[in-house]
Amino acid sequence: MARSPRAQNSFDSPVRAGRRRTAPQRNVSGSESFGRWTEGIARAMGTPWFLLGLTLFCMAWLMWNTYGPESARFDSAALGFTALTLILSLQASYAAPMILLAQNRQDDRERVQMEQDRQRAERTLADTEYLAREVVALRLALEDLAGKDFIRSEMRAILAEHDAKLAAARQAETQTDGSAAKNTAE
Repeated sequence: MARSPRAQNSFDSPVRAGRRRTAPQRNVSGSESFGRWTEGIARAMGTPWFLLGLTLFCMAWLMWNTYGPESARFDSAALGFTALTLILSLQASYAAPMILLAQNRQDDRERVQMEQDRQRAERTLADTEYLAREVVALRLALEDLAGKDFIRSEMRAILAEHDAKLAAARQAETQTDGSAAKNTAE
């Protein structure tokens, strides 16, 4: 059933019940898969397990390079653990953009969800207004219907009219019979 654009926006009919509202098909492109990957990493970095692992890694690094055999140390405490500082700086420099990207993607999802909620609320309002108008129309139609008291009074009036006609017919019949009897007597 095709509907004109005006009919789709009017409140005089409900939204067609058979129409399904489905989410748009998502095309998983390279940027989308990269975005999902970065969200996964950002999500993992926000867990207590990541913080615990990073803490244990740093403690092991510091312990090895402080108390380990002199020949096996690869990051000198005398130089301020330069390699560890560089690794943590590199991790932080990648973590910040990944977290921002994940937040931006979340903001986009929330914006889409808010738009869908707004559209759903508009449809609900339109349906509610339509139903309210229909209820008012039904109330007005019910007011025009005859009530039982009205029907009883009409039936009494018809019955009284019928009784009056019946009494008049009987009286006319008696008069006719009386005239006929008089005519036969003469």
